[in-house]
Amino acid sequence: SLRRILLSSLPGAAVTSIQIDGVLHEFSTIEGVVEDVTQIILNIKKVSLKIESDDEKSLEIDVKGPATVTAGDIQGDSDVEILNPDQYICTVADGVTFHAILTADTGRGYVSADENKARKDDMPIGVLPIDSIYTPIERVN
Repeated sequence: SLRRILLSSLPGAAVTSIQIDGVLHEFSTIEGVVEDVTQIILNIKKVSLKIESDDEKSLEIDVKGPATVTAGDIQGDSDVEILNPDQYICTVADGVTFHAILTADTGRGYVSADENKARKDDMPIGVLPIDSIYTPIERVN
């Protein structure tokens, strides 16, 4: 029962949506990027955040190749702290620019991509809602 309380009730922060330049849906590929969009989304879900306010935050990744993109490349305002800056996101080839806008928010437990999409009235085409795992706890023994 302590496990259930820790995993579902503690507040935390997570990415709720992503918009990648030149991508319309999550099954796309990006020229000059090794990973496909689905794998990039899975990697971004692993990014741990700390947000010092209750407002939704907009974060940005802007990397010119050749480069390995990590969570440390995510730029935001002073209220947002990336707790695992070494988290791998993708690899970008020479001469290619990877640009993405992430939306992050605070919450509790787990929220599905469909629920994140329903929260926003008119999500523009190209903005991909993703599952949000807000809990700051990864494992309870």
